Amino acid sequence: MAPDNLTEMITKEEIVEIGKFQKTHALKGELNAILDVDVDYAEEDYPMIVDVDGIYVPFYVNSIRPKGTETYLISLEGVDSQEDAKEFVNKTIYGLRKDVGEYFETEDLDLASDFVGYELVDSEFGKVGKVIGVDDSTANVLFIVETPDGNTVYVPVAEEFIMNIDDEARRIATSLPEGLINLNS
Repeated sequence: MAPDNLTEMITKEEIVEIGKFQKTHALKGELNAILDVDVDYAEEDYPMIVDVDGIYVPFYVNSIRPKGTETYLISLEGVDSQEDAKEFVNKTIYGLRKDVGEYFETEDLDLASDFVGYELVDSEFGKVGKVIGVDDSTANVLFIVETPDGNTVYVPVAEEFIMNIDDEARRIATSLPEGLINLNS
């Protein structure tokens, strides 16, 4: 079903959610999908990655046409019937992080994963902790930060909160809203 253009396994760390297949459309295998990325992403021949039995499998777009403002009718290579398309209903669509950055409406997402391992220091709170991951499962991308006492806090990746990034020292200086850090505890 999927083209085997990629020889290496795709890992969860390499992908980001870019949409969701909703339902089948007509009899020739088209799928109704919501995309969080610009349609140009699909038109540039980047793969739409789907979790198939725990393995992230790339599928390539044959055609894509708008159905609404965020919904599209998508035909995938190798998906030629309604029966084939049913396998994709309600499945999340992922893209490779390295490919999707410029197609998102926000620049926060493509940069956020680059800061794993950085120390987060707030102007009022002081040392918040170390960025151990990024939660991009919602519209608001969040740094997952491990505090010095071993707790986990979530900090929005938003330009208005980031004052300075020192790549050499691997430090992010923030000015977070009062109470945000304690809200997480």
